[in-house]
Amino acid sequence: MSDIVDVAAGAGSFSTLVTAVKAAGLVDTLKGNGPFTVFAPTDDAFAKLPAGTVDSLLKDIPKLKKILTYHVVSGKVMAADVVKLTSAKTVEGTELKIDASNGVKVNDATVTTPDVAADNGVIHIIDTVLIPA
Repeated sequence: MSDIVDVAAGAGSFSTLVTAVKAAGLVDTLKGNGPFTVFAPTDDAFAKLPAGTVDSLLKDIPKLKKILTYHVVSGKVMAADVVKLTSAKTVEGTELKIDASNGVKVNDATVTTPDVAADNGVIHIIDTVLIPA
């Protein structure tokens, strides 16, 4: 297996996320021991943002870091555990709302593929970029 960054890079549908993680200087962190749980938006999720949003975030590193760390929870939280939660504290410092009543929603994002394993944690693929309040 590989770490979270390598798994995301190898999947082929996270090039925007990987670019953002590199720009924010978070590669070494997400290659670290962890474990981490990452709610990973696909390239299609980033494409749903208003035009120019990704480019402006890549130029505003503090804001980009805040958004990216809002997608990360400390620990390895598998889908079987996620469905028992109503919220999870992010590395960014605030809470994500979790609703498992009809599939699994994290804030307004739907988990499309849970439990993508990595050496240092787990990735849950989501269809929408999470934006902290």
